[in-house]
Amino acid sequence: MRKALSLFVSALLLSLPAQAEKKNKDAERLKKCGEVLEEILGIPDNIPQELLDRAECVVIMPSVKKLAVGFGGSYGRGAMSCRTGEKFTGPWSPPAMYRLEGGSFGLQLGAQATDFILLVMNTKGADSLLKTKVKLGGDASAAAGPKGRTATAATDAYMRAEILSYSRNRGLFAGVSLEGSTLRQDNGANEKIYGRKVTAKQIVRERAAGVPAAGQPMLSLLNKKSPKNLSD
Repeated sequence: MRKALSLFVSALLLSLPAQAEKKNKDAERLKKCGEVLEEILGIPDNIPQELLDRAECVVIMPSVKKLAVGFGGSYGRGAMSCRTGEKFTGPWSPPAMYRLEGGSFGLQLGAQATDFILLVMNTKGADSLLKTKVKLGGDASAAAGPKGRTATAATDAYMRAEILSYSRNRGLFAGVSLEGSTLRQDNGANEKIYGRKVTAKQIVRERAAGVPAAGQPMLSLLNKKSPKNLSD
């Protein structure tokens, strides 16, 4: 009995550094979301302010990996924040961690890391992302977002889209289509960030968690750059 207990305690102690390392990685990723957002919003020809002001939620995916030869796949992890309040009119919520997964055909040699920002433009899109798994272009309509200081280039297709997406790769910033990719809650990362099991809906809609230190830069920037929801 004592031997079994000793082995259990030893295994537990050995697992603690690994758990701490994973938590630190998730915190670093969340911090990176704020850095990527600041860098992209600092680009002269960036996301139109009027679109940011009409967004219900923002999803940031730093350093999404794209690997393979012949058949390409992509995988990334990041965070989403939504405006609080019943009608998304309040300050930005604590961040919920998310995963982005997708595949693409074509010859792709080597690996690339791309930053993505997704604007969720209406309540339907926000509700879709609070489900377990959402396919862009299927469960939620998606389009490459227009860029520039104004959204005068936005067509009816842009205005009907529930999610507008942008990418930055090797210094180039542009709207990009992510149709066929999927977004899902990163439950493991949320548990490590907040210290308990908590869903994305509980984080962003039900005020079940406070803003972690690693998420403060991201939230401060969103509240500074777009403090009010100007959608109709």
